[in-house]
Amino acid sequence: MVSAFTSLHESLQTVLSQRLGWTEMREVQERSYRALSKRKDTLIIAPTAGGKSEAALIPIIDDLLKNGWSGVACLYISPLKALINDQEERFANFCIPTGLTLMKWHGDVPKGDRSWKEGEKPHILMITPESLEVLLHEPKLAAGLKNLRYVIIDELHAFVEVERGVHLKTILYRIDQIAKRPIQRIGLSATVGNPSEILSWLSDHRQEEEVVSISPPTKEKRFSFVIEPEEKYRIDAVVRIVSGKKALVFVNSRRDAENVMNSISSRIENVYIHHSSLSVSVRKKAEDAFAREGGACIICTSTLELGIDIGDLDVVVQLGPPNSVSSFLQRMGRSGRRGKSAYVAWVLRDACELICSTAIIENAVQRAVEPLVPPKKPYNVLVQQMFLFVHRMHRTTRRQLEQNLRSLPPFAGITTTIIGKIVTYAIEKGYLTTDGDMLMLGDRAEQMFGNANWKELYSVIIGGGEFRAITPDGEIIGKLDSHFVTSRASGEFSLGGKVWSMVKCDEGHNLVVVVPGTEQTSRAFWTGGGQAGFSPLVCSAVQEILSRGTSALPLLPLEQGILLDRIQRLPSRIPRKGLLIWERQIGKGVEVIVLSSHGSVFNRLLTIVVGKMLGKRARVRYSDFVLQIQNMGKESAGKRVEEILSVIKEMDRDTIGKNLPLPPSETWKFSSVLPNDVLTDMILSEHYHVEEFMKTIRTLPILSVPKITTESKEKETGGKNE
Repeated sequence: MVSAFTSLHESLQTVLSQRLGWTEMREVQERSYRALSKRKDTLIIAPTAGGKSEAALIPIIDDLLKNGWSGVACLYISPLKALINDQEERFANFCIPTGLTLMKWHGDVPKGDRSWKEGEKPHILMITPESLEVLLHEPKLAAGLKNLRYVIIDELHAFVEVERGVHLKTILYRIDQIAKRPIQRIGLSATVGNPSEILSWLSDHRQEEEVVSISPPTKEKRFSFVIEPEEKYRIDAVVRIVSGKKALVFVNSRRDAENVMNSISSRIENVYIHHSSLSVSVRKKAEDAFAREGGACIICTSTLELGIDIGDLDVVVQLGPPNSVSSFLQRMGRSGRRGKSAYVAWVLRDACELICSTAIIENAVQRAVEPLVPPKKPYNVLVQQMFLFVHRMHRTTRRQLEQNLRSLPPFAGITTTIIGKIVTYAIEKGYLTTDGDMLMLGDRAEQMFGNANWKELYSVIIGGGEFRAITPDGEIIGKLDSHFVTSRASGEFSLGGKVWSMVKCDEGHNLVVVVPGTEQTSRAFWTGGGQAGFSPLVCSAVQEILSRGTSALPLLPLEQGILLDRIQRLPSRIPRKGLLIWERQIGKGVEVIVLSSHGSVFNRLLTIVVGKMLGKRARVRYSDFVLQIQNMGKESAGKRVEEILSVIKEMDRDTIGKNLPLPPSETWKFSSVLPNDVLTDMILSEHYHVEEFMKTIRTLPILSVPKITTESKEKETGGKNE
């Protein structure tokens, strides 16, 4: 087959050969060129640093140069402003030498630079979904998209399972309406467990589709394990591993990142911190550190999983296991570039973390990655789109409003009855007001969402929960949780690896003035944002390891011994699939253990329903892998739990739903506009995932083993109170 490289526009060939030193394109770029040239919606999957961005960009620039399309021809949509900033130079290397123009547009770009004059539209616009929503409400700017031909969605997996993805889908539909034709959609991702389904989600079957998936090259990957129960010795291990090297140390929460930074900042040189609550300048300082010679270490959360390029590095340190195979692959992909072996050093607390880590690696070896599941009942986003349509139209009829909502692809599965019920409720509660047959935004909508020209409508992300920390000189340090700020009129805390003291709080503007502190150690916390539970894929792999009694990995004798010792303390003959029940003596009482390797979402729901059926006296706790049930009496406790689980397997959705407490409605930005029954329906689907729970539990055999007698409860099976 003739290489696409030789058919590229002469200017583009010159850029690739003379500026980048290319004489050919990689497989992912060749295959993507052929798919995109046939006008197919395309999902490009390749490892981190595998050339995905170029695979999308080369055929687009080639088309622009050959056909001279005017106006905004391509949108590049990113989940992160930082990723746009990072990709700007890469895109400019292609655009500027070929005479194409490029513009970025997001909240950190000065307002005066977020527009264009007639005749000065950029060929490629780099933007976030929320900023694109703002642009679409500016008629003159929105008209500049009528010649649009391509939309690139980077890190597509970051959108699919959350409400931002639903919002993005509504925007893509409206862009098609502006252009009056299907705009070619291109998704980029390093990890997707169900690529064909996700491409169909992206494309909506508007035109032909093709998945371009490139497996990572077969090369050596090195792993090492340190298991230390004491935190002090885990920190010592991290220091040994990263000293003098280019290293990323991944932790599972912002609080962990701050604590680790405080522990090692005085022990190694050139150490930085990177998480979502730090200011752009602080994070950029960390990213830039890798461009310099010598060792550098960044303590980071998942913010460095996405495609921000921090260059080559020597080692990725995993301080505790990540929660998914997908996260692990993103993190591992940061190392092993330019011919080096990928090297991940695991620093773990105990045998249980070792088992979880080996389960993650085993899945990665088998190329098993978590499937992505889009929201099924995104009523919260439907309300946002209802308000946006009325705001855009100023006045509209109820029929026009409901027709518009039904036309949006994410809401295709929502019945006309539910849409009508939401609109009626919005009118009754004053969110919408009527003038004859016309509808307009009402006083209550203006009170809740009307500030700053209705800017709250442009995003489904809930704001206002954090305070900006700023010095007297005006330097923004980052963001603090509002509960932390308001609970401490004064006091010292850690942010960005430095100690600060709060001297003034302005709750009206969500602002806190800070100055350098003096304490050696201090704290900060954020509600939410910690590590989610392990994915069901990881949990099922853990049960597989427990069933076979060993890991398939070639572990060293020390790790093998630790893993085997832990497995031998569990019941023998653990099944590869199913719920396993056993009893054990705890002091004078009996505890029932249910092995349920299905993750915290599944086990939380199961815990609530089991607890309701057992009554108030029983105490039920859960983790990703087990339920622990106490205070059931001494006789036939395990048998009773087995009978309850058999009943739950046959329950319908309504019966399960009646047992579940509803979280605060403020969890969703527009939930106050939803009637109670509609809100409950959304919560059951999107918060508790009842349908997935029912589908799973009905396939599970329920097994039991004889009573186990022990006087001490294993720490590793500790769970949460429910």
